[in-house]
Amino acid sequence: MSLKSFAARIFAKFIDRKTRKWSENPIETQNKVFKHLLETASSTDFGNDHNFKTIKTHQEFTKQVPVRDYEDLRPYVDRVVDGESDVLWPGKPLYYAKTSGTTSGAKYIPITKESMPEHIKAARNAILSYINETGNSHFVDGKMIFLQGSPEMEDKNGVQLGRLSGIVAHYVPGYLQRNRMPSWETNCIEDWETKVEAIIDETLPEDMSVISGIPSWVQMYFERIVQRTGKPVGEVFPNFNLFIYGGVNFEPYKARFEQLIGRQVDSIELFPASEGFFAYQDTRNEKGMLLLLDAGIFYEFIPADQFYDKNPPRLTIAHVEVGVNYVMIISTTAGLWAYNIGDTIAFTSVQPYRVVVTGRIKHYISASGEHVIGKEVEQAMKEACDVQQVIINEFTVAPQLNPNDGELPYHEWFIEFDQNMSFDKKKFSADLDQALRNQNSYYDDLIVGKVLQPLKITSVPKDGFKSYMKTIGKLGGQNKLPRLSNDRKIASFLESLS
Repeated sequence: MSLKSFAARIFAKFIDRKTRKWSENPIETQNKVFKHLLETASSTDFGNDHNFKTIKTHQEFTKQVPVRDYEDLRPYVDRVVDGESDVLWPGKPLYYAKTSGTTSGAKYIPITKESMPEHIKAARNAILSYINETGNSHFVDGKMIFLQGSPEMEDKNGVQLGRLSGIVAHYVPGYLQRNRMPSWETNCIEDWETKVEAIIDETLPEDMSVISGIPSWVQMYFERIVQRTGKPVGEVFPNFNLFIYGGVNFEPYKARFEQLIGRQVDSIELFPASEGFFAYQDTRNEKGMLLLLDAGIFYEFIPADQFYDKNPPRLTIAHVEVGVNYVMIISTTAGLWAYNIGDTIAFTSVQPYRVVVTGRIKHYISASGEHVIGKEVEQAMKEACDVQQVIINEFTVAPQLNPNDGELPYHEWFIEFDQNMSFDKKKFSADLDQALRNQNSYYDDLIVGKVLQPLKITSVPKDGFKSYMKTIGKLGGQNKLPRLSNDRKIASFLESLS
């Protein structure tokens, strides 16, 4: 065992003890965060506008600080971006993380000197948690690759602007720099397809032990390695034994990954975003990710089925229940206040608090009142694939409300199957529909009541989804394909490929 590997184990035990301390006192931990946030920002413009100095309880906070999304908070953010100080948080941000907005182009998410270290700490602790539980620390001696955006930054009124993954690249600790790949020059390549080829050129000769990134884009990297070498990834990189991912549910990709790798590897799931690092998988023995209650983020939760009510309840962790679908609302040391990040979660445990991401509050199908969410279609896909050992590359779902010849409306599933698959497509479709009906009683009622007919599958040609993402300028990086839509914008493009 190398000195670095041994040191990693010792440090992992230390971090585990610290994590247990706050996770075993969750309500006290969140109350401290709540108090710190209000006191620190009490003299900011936002704090003055919302009377932070008078707020003592969460109930008072909910009365004085409404839930906002980016567009609602934008008047304040625009002032920050224009160069003003002490608007949302004391001083000016260290960075703006640039993300894609759904209604008004780019969004600029502030990252402050208080919030930036939490992103780094959470990513580090996720790996240390894995080391502490498994005893596996040998991978720290191998090469590690993090598929991410360009680390190049631009100036925005004296503040550095870039993609979050590129910003984080500036904070890779010194003891990992010699192991980290790809090179700085390759990481700065903007075109994703060109970048992947350059990454492969650099990594093929190396002893890769850890690979990290959004599954859909890591899959593209793996496919190109197999095409180039004629060997499974696990043979090309015999010491590759840890895959770290976040952003999307890994289950729909799992079978394809095992096929490409040629064997199983351990994995760690993360829940990062530009707005904060919210959770990571802290154990392999329980479902869900540990919600980070000590990371400068105060959490509120609104039941998803009440989110669009006039005055929906805003719950703290003290009042949440396992299995309920919630919209997650955050207030942070980056100056985001009662901010709706758009993600929905469900708790798998409250001792400690662990969550799974169930989808996006705006990504659902309810054209006929069924309100199908991302978690349900992903679980249905997993169950149907398991029956016949079907392997898929990607999929999305959209409603078809105006079918031909007077047919009933239906859900149309656009699926890119593995090209070498041979299976009973009719049975697969029936299994998929039944799996969704088992999870969503509203959908089941609509099928039984003949308001909807069972789902239909449209096969997408190879690289069809990649073509779609390319046309909207979101190929690669941290961009994710919506798993389902309430309209046919994506569907129309995919239909044109047939």
